Formats: sequence, C-alpha cells, structure tokens
Amino acid sequence: MKGRHLPILRARHQVGLLEGGQDLFPEMVRGIDACVREVRMETYIFNFDESGQKVAQALERAARRGVQVFLMVDGVGTPEMPSDWTQRFDAAGVQWRIFLPLGHVGLLIPSHWRRLHRKLCVIDGQVMFCGGINILDDWIDPNHGQLQSPRLDFAVRVSGPLVRLGHETATQLWLRQEAAHELRHADWSASWKTLQDAVRLAWEKSGRSILEQDELAPAGNGARAALVLRDNLRFRTQIERAYRKSIADARQNILIANAYFLPGRKLRRALIKAVQRGVRVRLLLQGRYEYFMQYHAVRMVYGQLLAAGIEIWEYRASFLHAKVAVIDRRWATVGSSNLDPLSLLLAREANIVLEDESFAEDLHERLSRAIETGARQVDPASYASRPWRERLLDRLAYGLMRLAVLISGSRY
Repeated sequence: MKGRHLPILRARHQVGLLEGGQDLFPEMVRGIDACVREVRMETYIFNFDESGQKVAQALERAARRGVQVFLMVDGVGTPEMPSDWTQRFDAAGVQWRIFLPLGHVGLLIPSHWRRLHRKLCVIDGQVMFCGGINILDDWIDPNHGQLQSPRLDFAVRVSGPLVRLGHETATQLWLRQEAAHELRHADWSASWKTLQDAVRLAWEKSGRSILEQDELAPAGNGARAALVLRDNLRFRTQIERAYRKSIADARQNILIANAYFLPGRKLRRALIKAVQRGVRVRLLLQGRYEYFMQYHAVRMVYGQLLAAGIEIWEYRASFLHAKVAVIDRRWATVGSSNLDPLSLLLAREANIVLEDESFAEDLHERLSRAIETGARQVDPASYASRPWRERLLDRLAYGLMRLAVLISGSRY
C-alpha cells in the first residue's frame, strides 16, 4: 500500500468524543454563540425539529451580530428548507445553499447520485465538529418517526492544525457551488469579461479571505490526527485505505461500528488476515430494517466473515448510524463514511482519524457497552439455515448494489 495515499497524522490536537445530538448540539450551539467571525456548516440532513431549531437559531443569532455564516445542505437529505426558516435566514444574513438539488429529474441521472454526505462545522477556523451526526433529533427518524431509544451515532470536537484543512475544504466547496450558480445565471451572450466578473463575484461571496492564515487553529499538546476526505477526484479511496492500513497493523482487537456495511474484497481480506494473526475482530452492524438494499446486501458477505471467525453483532436497541472504529485501543476514526460502495465511491465524506489512547479507550468502552446492552450476535448456524426467501432478497439487493455502482461508472 503506497504511503502517499495514506493520511499523515499530525500532532498537537485537542479532541473530544461526542455521542449523539444530545452531546453534539449543545457544544455546537455554544461554539456558534461564541464565534466572532465565521461559521461554515455542511450537513446531509438539516431537520428543523426541536433540536435542529436550536442550531438554526444559533446560526441566525450569529449572522445578526455580523458573523459570516455559510450553510450547505444536501439536495436528497434536505430537498427543501422550510419557507419560514429561509425567510429568517435571509433576513439575518445567513448564506445557505442546497447541494445538487434534484429538480424534476430526481435521481434518474447517475451524476445526481453523488451526494454531500459529510457533516462538518468549522467555527472561526479554531474549532471543528466532524462525524456522522446530522442536524436531526436523536429520537426522530425521517422514515420511521418517533423512536423508542435514541439513535447511536458519534462526532468529534477537534482543535489544532487540521482545522485549517476543514476550513479550506468547506470554503472550496462553497466557492465551486457559488461559481456554478453565477455561471448558470450569467448572460452567455455577454462578453468574456462579464463572465469573469461573475466568477470573481462568486469568489468574493465565498468569504475566503475572512480568516488569515496565522489566525487559524493555534497549536497545543495533544493527539495525532488527520482529516480524511473522500470526493470524486483526488481522494476516491483515502478513507478505505486508512481503514486497511490500520487493520493490517492491528495486533490485539478491531472493533468497527458501521451503519451500512458492505466492504469490498480488499477490506474483507484485511479483516480475515487479522483474525488469522490472532486479532479479535468485532463488527457492530445495523440490526433494524431501514433500507432494502443496505439491509439485505450486507448479508451476502456474512457467510465469508463468519467462517473466518469474525464476530458480527447486530444493533437492535435503535437505529445504528455510527461510522466509527477502534483498533488496539489506540487508533480510532469517527466520521460520515459508511463502508459500502455507495458511500465509498459516490458521496463526499469526511472522517477524523486519530491516535490517542484516552479517546480510543473511551470510544471502545462505549461501543462495547452498546454491544452488551443493545445488540445480538449473529449465529453462524442460524445464518446458514436462513429461509430461502431471505437468501433471494439478499442476492437481489447485492445485485442491485453492484448494478448501481456499474451504472455510476465507478469501480469497486
């Protein structure tokens, strides 16, 4: 595995693990209320429920006191914003955009399958929140309504040098979207200078110069960390490579919790080799039916994993939305990337990868507790004797997943 494809973990980061919106949203609101210059937020879902409104109100307050506020939501996760809130945002000066709106064609065009799935919030270039948590109440599911137990998900609060990359990442995406917006509405019969002016206007609207380089992310003692991105250009495989490298280095235990899990051959082989070295491998996966393809397709690879000695636990206490891992209670990752082809190949994702024993131990204990209290282990014998109807649905879902990847023009 070539080193140039792997994230470089840099020192001097302060990190904190946040479980669910119950931990994240109060921290985020406090950070937004304390900011003095700029807030950049990206999310797949922004639901204006009670929790979401608290975040929205914080953005509104910040904009009204002169803070530059940039909000981008995804066109599938958040196809439209409530009209009362768009009016409030506009009146306060919150700049908001919907990433790749579906319009009338919806998802019929494969290029529309490429979504903004990362969850980032960068405040004054000093603090960043990154993880899998949407702006959505823990007790509400968009498709299933009120939940009996809170959704299981995680995020990281981080300060230090890598926050600069988070700031640049969010700024660049905003700039591209603004430039595309200006060009779509430009008069193409006008002169080249007029079109150049439209692009320059988009650049100015991006707010790129609000934070000077020497004002970003002061250094301090702490964890080694990196922000690992996945997009459709330069960073198509970085997140998966980070997983495989750490799995290859594992010597004691691997604990992965992933909502939509359908690993490719290389990742499956890395997990199997780890077991053969004597490493204990546990997978905490989605145990509740949410989406047909994700629920059934993963069960096609259960047999190979179980036969190798990998423990599979299905989380049933509520919906599992986490995309996290802990290896040897030293290395950890928390982010938005599922380990399935649609996430690894078709979505913009962001994961924090870090080495910090205290953080890793905390995450390991929380996942172990979730397994003990809310999960059921998959029995190899029961899996092998599952009804023919389930086997058929598994094969159908797996085939549809591979077909979707093929149509998208990606390789997996």
